[in-house]
Amino acid sequence: MSARDKIDRASLPGLDALLAAVPGGFGAFHDPIERRARLAAVLSASAEGMPANDRVVTTDRVIPGPLGAPDTKVRIYRPAGVDGVLPGIVYIHGGGMSTGNIDGEDAIAAMYCEQVQCVVVSVAYRLAPENPYPAQIEDCYAGLQWTGLHADEIGLDRDRLAVYGGSAGGNLAIAMSLLARDRGTPKVSFCMALYPMVDDSSTLPSTHEITDIGVWDRETSIEAWEWYLGGQAADGYAAPLRNPDLSDFPPTYMDVGEVDLVRDETIAFASRLLQAGVPVELHVSPGSYHASEIFSPGVELSNRIWAQRIDAFNRAFGK
Repeated sequence: MSARDKIDRASLPGLDALLAAVPGGFGAFHDPIERRARLAAVLSASAEGMPANDRVVTTDRVIPGPLGAPDTKVRIYRPAGVDGVLPGIVYIHGGGMSTGNIDGEDAIAAMYCEQVQCVVVSVAYRLAPENPYPAQIEDCYAGLQWTGLHADEIGLDRDRLAVYGGSAGGNLAIAMSLLARDRGTPKVSFCMALYPMVDDSSTLPSTHEITDIGVWDRETSIEAWEWYLGGQAADGYAAPLRNPDLSDFPPTYMDVGEVDLVRDETIAFASRLLQAGVPVELHVSPGSYHASEIFSPGVELSNRIWAQRIDAFNRAFGK
């Protein structure tokens, strides 16, 4: 049975629509500028005609970047008309470390803000290959640190500060949690890392199974890691599965699809967290491909994936 044959039937039209818009998938475009443009066009088309979420108020800020690096941008989301101190999520967009931006995941960040009733701080970061590791993680950590320092100003509860990301964003959410642990600030109370790219080795079985779906295939993954690392050897922050010490990591929620190249590394990382004594909730969704809930919205599988995440945040925040 091919990998495509395992995909949820209701989710296939979304995948096929993506491949019609981007023939061969994003991995067919080896120039990062063109790949970014293709992704931006797909996300823009999907958002076209969608009304703005008037139940959420957003504010853009420019904040100091890492020492010696450019300033970066954050977008702050707050439920409209809700006063007082709320739990918070530092949100990191995906895109294989080389594509994506705050705007591309604006609707998702606003959805979490509204449905979880929390403050969301979405952090921009420099992209590879122009800016290889550790630019991305240091930008994200600067955003996390800024959020902790300005919690009172933006009405955020420092004791309920979560980090979130999918794919590359999942890697960076995990890496931020490790940096916060090792540098001592701020305290991260919860980590949600969705189908994260945590292993640069490309040796686990699922990295050989997923070769031609068109979203996050083997060749695309290998290229992304090469761009991200820029010729460096991966350490335990760049590729968190390599990290020798996962103790004192925050409670974690992870999900991944059955038909996803990062399936086995996600499961392996969750297992290592459990072995380190970290509370972990892991969901492996049959029939789901990489980010299928984004590219196949509205189908039963996608709705279930989103609902599980909302529930996990509510429980993590004591709701």
